[in-house]
Amino acid sequence: MMNKHAFLDQLCDRYPLLTGLKQSISNAGEMIIDCYSGGGKLLICGNGGSSSDSDHIVGELMKSFEITRPVDGRIKEQLVKISSLRGGYLAEKLEGALPAISLSAHTGLATAICNDTDANLVFAQQIIGYGREKDVLIGISSSGNSQNIVDACITAKALNLKVIGITGITGGIMKEYCDILLNVPEKRTAFVQELQLPLLHTLCMIVENHFYCNNK
Repeated sequence: MMNKHAFLDQLCDRYPLLTGLKQSISNAGEMIIDCYSGGGKLLICGNGGSSSDSDHIVGELMKSFEITRPVDGRIKEQLVKISSLRGGYLAEKLEGALPAISLSAHTGLATAICNDTDANLVFAQQIIGYGREKDVLIGISSSGNSQNIVDACITAKALNLKVIGITGITGGIMKEYCDILLNVPEKRTAFVQELQLPLLHTLCMIVENHFYCNNK
């Protein structure tokens, strides 16, 4: 069974450029664990490739990633009790989830916001609706200067959410509004994005391992 430090060592062995962020990544993992332990959820947003990463990471959190996640026994009992036909199947197949929402995924809502108010508010408006004090926002921007991500960070802070920023080396404007900044040491967009995904995967591994390691 791997612990947090083993996952971080594995990441830095495979991507030595990330070694300088090892402690910050560890801190981000603990922030997310605290969020879930307190009944919160993750809100994740990005543009372009970072939008795809937002969707991708939600997929790793909302179902099993590397560890089997059976649903709670009480839920299994209720499923069987409610439906003799489907309850047993649902109890066997459904998996435990770590609540996460990709703010890039809601096309109808996003286009309504862009059309009716301001495209730069596409994520901030959703934070107004979804955000609660125990939640964490993960904002992904290669430059750190994407206005809609910056506005999301500002809005999250106004609602007392914690903010994790994942950016290129400078941190851009975003760094002013982040509780934890994971600024990978690259400037070129493609190279930044090449380092962001393994970093995000490692966070998922750390968090999943914390909550589900006994299921291995």
